Amino acid sequence: MRILIAEDDISQAESIKSWLELDGYVVDWVDRGDYAIAAIKQHDYDCILLDRGLPKSSGDQVLLTLRKHQSMTPVIMITARDSISDRVTGLDLGANDYLVKPFSLEELSARIRSHIRSMQQQVDSLLCWKNIELNTQDKWVKLSGELVELTAKEFKVLHKMMQNPERVVTREQLESTLYAWGDEIESNAIEVFIYQLRKKIGTNYIKTIRGLGYRMSE
Repeated sequence: MRILIAEDDISQAESIKSWLELDGYVVDWVDRGDYAIAAIKQHDYDCILLDRGLPKSSGDQVLLTLRKHQSMTPVIMITARDSISDRVTGLDLGANDYLVKPFSLEELSARIRSHIRSMQQQVDSLLCWKNIELNTQDKWVKLSGELVELTAKEFKVLHKMMQNPERVVTREQLESTLYAWGDEIESNAIEVFIYQLRKKIGTNYIKTIRGLGYRMSE
């Protein structure tokens, strides 16, 4: 895993870098904001440690640039600014966490691990098929980056099909996903949900396999 440290205090940066390398991370270090922006454009980092008081471009500017490009990389601000308003501002800018100097290196390691775990859980909850994204944790669907409004049952149908997009999902399997034992199921319920999904995401994404069921279209 790769971490970027953006810190202009050489002594502190070297201390953090050595500590994190002992934890097994690959660590890059820059001492200017414009260098941090360049590094972020070149590499995918698992976590970024960002000092707010960087020269050339402040940590705030670096963070705004990162979030403007819709990067979800965890950012931990490391700074001497310790007022409540400073913390609130940093978090509102898009930071995931805020550590006030001086801080414990053990605590820093724990926070990095926590944010990387959280990020991994988000990645694990994301299903993709062509230009459709479905997030099982936050319950949203995007088509070419744009949110698509689905009902709860439409979401469940699409989720079931995207779990194994190359496999045929039978009508019975979809019904068991949507309904509990004893629920009254209309004879054309699944066809209606498929029809509504096709209206919302496009007719080319779901293929009917006659006599068998449905699958995501190749």
